[in-house]
Amino acid sequence: MFIGEYQHHLDQKGRMAIPAKFRKQLQDGIVVTRGIDACLFVFAKAEWDKLAEKMSSLPLTQANSRAFSRLLFAGAHDVELDVQGRILLPDHLRRYAGIGKKAIVAGVFNRLEIWDEAKWKEYQTKTERESEDIAERLMGAGI
Repeated sequence: MFIGEYQHHLDQKGRMAIPAKFRKQLQDGIVVTRGIDACLFVFAKAEWDKLAEKMSSLPLTQANSRAFSRLLFAGAHDVELDVQGRILLPDHLRRYAGIGKKAIVAGVFNRLEIWDEAKWKEYQTKTERESEDIAERLMGAGI
């Protein structure tokens, strides 16, 4: 499970270090893609394969299924950790998420999310402000 929040910098080539505590979980392959809320999703290859299997069962005739599949799969890239524990974030994904020099890596259960630092702070402030309402809406889900 991925948990925690870490601040990182991107170099001029768009490489960013993955927190050391997550590297072992990612050593068998990594997929990075567009996420929701203008961030990037980073999956271990095995977790990506599980998601792909679930997505393949969605009905092709539903517009939302097609749109979400395109969001995740069309921009996805296999990436590798280099010897320094960095991954290269493709230009189009950095543009999508608005990631500049400073990024936040957030562990979120079965994936990592990479956010532009300023967008993360904005999102976090909004979510913290609405936390009571969010919790109340989730009560119906058994949480």
